[in-house]
Amino acid sequence: MCQDCGCEIANKSAHGTLAPRPSSVGAPQKISLEHLVLAKNNLIAASNRKWFSANHQRVLNLISSPGTGKTLLLEKTIERLPKTLKTAILTGDQERDFDAQRLLARGANVRQLNTLSSCHLDASMIAKELGNFVSPDLDLLIIENVGNLVCPAAFYIGEDEKVALLSTTEGEDKPSKYPLLFHEATLIVITKMDLVPHLDWDLSLCLNHIRKVNSKAPIITLSAKSGDGMDAWIDYLTKPSLMHLS
Repeated sequence: MCQDCGCEIANKSAHGTLAPRPSSVGAPQKISLEHLVLAKNNLIAASNRKWFSANHQRVLNLISSPGTGKTLLLEKTIERLPKTLKTAILTGDQERDFDAQRLLARGANVRQLNTLSSCHLDASMIAKELGNFVSPDLDLLIIENVGNLVCPAAFYIGEDEKVALLSTTEGEDKPSKYPLLFHEATLIVITKMDLVPHLDWDLSLCLNHIRKVNSKAPIITLSAKSGDGMDAWIDYLTKPSLMHLS
């Protein structure tokens, strides 16, 4: 098992080939598996970033727990984005293509990435799509990562921005319990606001937990189902200068 995230290290498509075991001759040596995995990933991610920059593409990495509403948000986003903004979506899951099929039905330019035993997308998976599905003429690439608050936050894939999603049904304290994602997020989106009247959930308490780990990231509260707050989200996608929302 991978020591940095718990996924199967045998999945070479996720982590590549490990360095050979050091010889037992001479002084004892200790190699950090986490260092090897992340170092290889970060080299590929840096190459991805150069490709995106050279083609003037904005890349968002959406990360959340399963069931937070990423796919519904993307369905509603597709309906609202201007047609002049050339957009593509990569959606990640361990198995099946349910999310991609939902987005295709909405007219999205989308490709499903299945990670099998891995619990996150990594830079090599994105690199394989560059110049193929991710064409040089795109303006915006949205990557819907595998549902997981831990592992995807540790794997840089070449994105401009990490977008952390948190649903009201998850409670207020997740940013304090899983601080890495929320600390690194350049935008935090609180979803399923339409359910607040039916929940024992406190917005001010949730914001307090967020600000303990990230004092600067803009925060959008929305309901993809009702449409409340969607204008702010679309403005964020189409008008990057409006990043400081709260």
